[in-house]
Amino acid sequence: MAVGRTTLMDPPIEDLLDKVDSKFTLVALGSMRARQVNSYYNSLGEGLGRVVPPQVTSVSGKPLSIAFEEIAAGKATYTRFDPEAEADPEAGPEDGLEAGPLAAVEDVAVEGSGDQGDPDPAAG
Repeated sequence: MAVGRTTLMDPPIEDLLDKVDSKFTLVALGSMRARQVNSYYNSLGEGLGRVVPPQVTSVSGKPLSIAFEEIAAGKATYTRFDPEAEADPEAGPEDGLEAGPLAAVEDVAVEGSGDQGDPDPAAG
């Protein structure tokens, strides 16, 4: 007999919220990673190799579901943008640890991805 789930969403929201610090961060991280997964599928035939493929095996082919499964597995993480550190380059990492109301997710890191940026920033 199959084991039933208590929610319609898999992984459950409660598990996803344990991986991030707020609902806003979950939405921002999920949407950014879903866009990356979507870009990967759209550029498969082009051979660019700049977008990281999905890091989990998923039953769903939808980019947002894949992104949430990666977050639940700990494969997709985030870097918090700190406006105070941007304003004061001499501030150390211990300064301004609190995320203010204007804080946002700056970057999404995917396990084993290396640098996702432009391979030659001077060419841009």
